[in-house]
Parts: sequence; C-alpha cells; structure tokens
Amino acid sequence: MNGNGLRWKPLPTGSFTGTRWNRPGEIDGQDPYLVWAEADAFAGYGHHHGSDPLKWLPIVIEIAPGADVAELVRASSHHWLQIPRAYLNLPGLRYCSARVSAHFFEALRQQPVLRALVVRYELGLPVGPHTHALHDPCTVAHANAAPLKGPRPAKTSRREKGLKGPVIGLIDGGLALVNQAFLNPRGPSRVQHFWRQDSCYQGPWPNQNTHGSGDTPLDPQRAGPTPADMGYGHELTASNIRSAMARFTPSGGSLDEAALYRHFQLWDLARPVNHGTHVMSLAAGSGIPHMPVDDAASRCDLVAVQLDWSNIQDTSGGAMNVSVLDGLMYIVSRCAPSAEVVINISWGTLAGPHDGSSILEAAMDQLIELLGKQLQITVPAGNGYQSRTHANDTLAPGTSCPLHWRVLPDDHTQSFLEIWLPDGADQVTIELTPPGASAPLPALRPGQAGIWKGNSNSQARHPLCALIYPQRSALGANGTCALIALAPTFGLEKHVATAPFGVWEVRLRNEGNEHVTFDAYIERDDVALGQHTGARQSYFEDARYDTSGNLGSFTDHANNPTPIRRSGTFNSLSTGQRTVSVGGTRRQADAWNRFARYSPQKPDPDATRPQRPGVKKVPDTLQPSDDNPALWGVLGAASLSGSMARLAGTSSSSPQQARDIINQRTLPGGGSSTAGSATSGPARA
Repeated sequence: MNGNGLRWKPLPTGSFTGTRWNRPGEIDGQDPYLVWAEADAFAGYGHHHGSDPLKWLPIVIEIAPGADVAELVRASSHHWLQIPRAYLNLPGLRYCSARVSAHFFEALRQQPVLRALVVRYELGLPVGPHTHALHDPCTVAHANAAPLKGPRPAKTSRREKGLKGPVIGLIDGGLALVNQAFLNPRGPSRVQHFWRQDSCYQGPWPNQNTHGSGDTPLDPQRAGPTPADMGYGHELTASNIRSAMARFTPSGGSLDEAALYRHFQLWDLARPVNHGTHVMSLAAGSGIPHMPVDDAASRCDLVAVQLDWSNIQDTSGGAMNVSVLDGLMYIVSRCAPSAEVVINISWGTLAGPHDGSSILEAAMDQLIELLGKQLQITVPAGNGYQSRTHANDTLAPGTSCPLHWRVLPDDHTQSFLEIWLPDGADQVTIELTPPGASAPLPALRPGQAGIWKGNSNSQARHPLCALIYPQRSALGANGTCALIALAPTFGLEKHVATAPFGVWEVRLRNEGNEHVTFDAYIERDDVALGQHTGARQSYFEDARYDTSGNLGSFTDHANNPTPIRRSGTFNSLSTGQRTVSVGGTRRQADAWNRFARYSPQKPDPDATRPQRPGVKKVPDTLQPSDDNPALWGVLGAASLSGSMARLAGTSSSSPQQARDIINQRTLPGGGSSTAGSATSGPARA
C-alpha cells in the first residue's frame, strides 16, 4: 500500500483453468490475456454474472520441437482437447488450434508427457460458437492413420484431389463471392471453396435476421454444411455457388446478387462496401482500375475464408490467432501439393513482440517452410504510423521513463498496453498511477501481478485494471511482456465495471547495472468498417512529440528525445521470417514523401535508435495504397458488381503484392513482367 491507500489485490484462482494465478511463478510462461480474462471473469468477451458458464475455450498451441500435431493428439483425449482434423494433413506441423475444456489444464498440471509436448498456448476469442465443442475433431484413430513425418509432407488423398495450378487465398470479412470481378469468362464464380467461420445469427450487421435469441444456427441447406475437417462454420463449394447463381438468374436477365446473398445468409453483403471484397478485388479481380486488364491473377482459382464477425468487431486482433491459423489450414487443405498458393491476410494488430516469435507468426513461418515453394503469405505492414501507440527508449542504470497513456472517456471496450523487455532485464520495475491519483500503485517486478478495483470504497465486482508482469511470456519467445489491462471507461449495463478515463502514468525504472531498451505498444482499439462497437483508440502523450502538421512532422527525427516513435509501429502479424510484409506508397508522390502517412517506411527514418534484438520495423516491399497526397486510398470493388469503393490502408497494398507474386509465377521461367501493370516502377521497393 502507498500513501494514498492505493494497493494491488492478488489475482484470483482461475474459474475455468483452476490455476492459482497468485502462486509464485504461476504466471511465468503463460498468456497474460488469459490471466486477465480469468481475473475479470471473461467480462471483456461479453460474459457477466448470470451468463452460462464457459465449457470450451479456443486456443492456439505450439508443440515441442521433434513432435507434431499427431503426437499431441495421441497424448491427449478428444473429450478435453479438440483439434480440427485438417491439422493432420501436414506431418511435422508443430502448431494447431484447439478447443479445450477445463480438464485440459488439469491434465497439463498432472501429466508430464503432455506438459513436455505443449511449449506454450494463447487464448483465442471465447465468444459464441467458438466456445462450443468441434464437430468430429481429431481422435487417436485419426492420428494413427495420419501420414508419417518425413523430409517432405506426404500427399494425402484429400489434397491430391485439391485445386491445381495458381491459387489465391483470402482471409478477411465481407467477401462478395459472386461479384463480376470474381467471375470467369464463362460466367461461374472463380471461388472454388468458401468457408465462413460463423455459425449463428449474431453481430450488428445490416439486414440480418432479427428473429430468435441471437444464437439461432445458420441453415446448412443455405449457408452450406460444416466442413468435416474444420469442425465449425459453413462451407460452400463451386457447385453450390454455381447452382445458386443459376437459381437467382431469371431467364434472359442478370443475376440478382442481393437475393443470392440473402439465400446464403450472407446479410453483411447488404452493405454497399465491404473490406474483404475490396481486398480480394485488388488481389484477383478483373476490371479493377490500375490493375492489369487480363493477367493470371484475374483468371486463377480462389479460396476464400470469411472471418467470424466477432473477429471483425474485435479490431484489437489480439485473439484472431485461432481464426487466421484455421483459415490458413483450410486453404492449404483445398489445394493439391502441386498448386502454387498465395494467401493474403489484410488484418493485423499493433501490440505483440514484433520479432516474429508470436505463435501465429511462427506457425505461418513453419507452414511456408513445410510446403516449400507451394505457399507464400502476404500481410500488410500496418496503418498506425501516426497513431502514437508505440514508445521506445533506453533506460540507463538508475533512471526511469514515464509514459503518459491517454484513455478516452467514452470507450466501451477494454484497452491494453504491452511493455516488451529483452532477455536479462530482470531489474526493471513498473509503476502505474491512475488518473487523478496523487501517488502510484506499488511498483511491480518481473514475476509479480495484481488487480486494482478502485479506491477502498469501490464496490466493483470486476477489476478496473491489472498489471501482469511475468518473467517470460507465451506471447513471444524472447524476453518478456508486461501487460496492463484496463476495463472500459463507459458502459450502459450495470454489470460493466468502468475504469477512470484520462492519463494513466506508466513509469519504468531500471534498478540494474546495464542499459535496457524497451518497447511499449498500445493495442489496436478502433472500429472496423461498418461496425458500431463503441471502441476508442487510446494513445501516448508527450509535449516533445511533433503534432504541428508542418512539413517534416510526420516522420521521426533522431534529435527529438520523445519516447513516442512512429517507427516500430508495425503490424505484429507481419514480422515473421518467411511472410511478405507490404508497406503503402502514393501512386503519384509529392516532392517530400512518397509514403502513405499511415504506413511504416523503407528505409527506416529512425534506424539509429537502439532496439530490442530481432525487432522488425521495415516492410519487405511496397505497393500503392494512396493515389496521391490529396486522394488517399485506392479504388477496388464494392459489394455489388459494377460498384467501386475507395479504401485507404496497407490492407490495399498487400493484396497487390499477392497479385504480383501469382503473375510472376505464371510467366515462362518464373520471370516478372511489368507490361500492363500500374503497380510497377517507383511504387515498388
């Protein structure tokens, strides 16, 4: 306790995992978001007192080197660890998603064999159908029948029958699969497989069926059956799409796209603009401005994965690891081993290790390694360059650095700040001062954690904030991550605990004898296109940070000592070793800067600043995301055929890189050609 009575309370025992989080060493090596979720009884995911208890949690798992998914299945039971069967297609794969019951955590504590296999795990998004058991998950019998490990993945009968040749895969939301931009010259859609990960009438999208309790299952006769190898969601094949197109095309008339989407229960496509449709058109559409008129990408087969809308609404992206990894496995499983597959993921997060060591990034790297030349993955570099969500500084021995974290008064969502420290930085303490407090909460050291429920008179059922500071974290493989989690600052229901808004001061103090470089990342908390979640992006404040808007004020300068740095604000899905990260440029640049203001730059203007080992701050390549300094964004397909929309962001850059990769692969000898392409020339890295 300090002078004004502020004190941390101990973490509670997890109601789902049964973990005594307050026991010394228990938080080390764990996912701090899972620790926080249990501390606030999963309130951030819509659970509250009186809700049905959770029975299953979605997680992603990293398996020990030398083992693979089949071995994990053999060492467990599908009664408490359920893995989609698609993960058995690639022998040697060390990463998978799973649904786990409470018994999984008990088994981890009691079974040394299982504990040796599970290196680490991260929480997915525990909402809606993602908290249900899978249909027909992996069993020991499935694992025993799986291909054996070898120098190359064995060919399974399912994959042998898959798509061949060039294939573009998309993982996004709002995918208008019968838009003319995605039809082949004979009329049918080029989308050969479409998997939507939602299973019920849920979410605030327009024109949804409002009848029922909000958890009415989709009709498999309309939305398609659940793919057996994934265990949830609904799948449409080329034949399903083709027959529906014929049904909704009157004799002598044109396709009624709106009626077809209603039939498929894709009510989100009633919106005139959808992010996924725009992205897919840049990757593979025909008739798109500034894109080649007739190239391989505009003719190749497509496999589309539509994220559950709960993932779209949760713009932090911090829990989309399960959905993205499942989407990757679905696309790969629909393609033959001879196919040349390029997958674009125009989504991302702001927090994370930024060194490629998150579970999802490591999984993508291993997928690419296992599949050799068959697979490439393109990802955007991020749009937060001006958002003031990154701080970087080096602490000399005996010094401290205050960070001023501005949290807005009407934020309906939780806010998160991750502080990343390198290996050996075990003498750095962290103090947190709530808005209006005259003194901070007691400083915490590595291995310590606490929750705060307000002043001594507070009657809050759930914590208002937490500081979880493990000695090592499941979120990355290098150093550690201290997580500061805040409750919403506003809520309409009585059960919502609200944290104080204003400036939270976070002070890092180096009590050791060595210099320590740290990074602090505020997690993304904005509102996705067409959504109404009440999210408000928090940010850092510092008087030395240039917000004048003058020329030169949109990049970092080495002589400015502010810890708030644009450089290093990078999509944390995009820092892997084998994926291709893509930054944004202006198609017609001005004399001052050819980069989109929101995009990381190449080369890095702040390259002389010390950084943690392995951190990635520079995109691998560049593509246009703005037309010019005055006209931000690029044109792409809107929801209905013939309509166009302009969207800005590096989400538009990465699909253009995917398109280039497919086109280059199909040229004789694998060479590239710039004929007819508006993305060539100075816009490239």
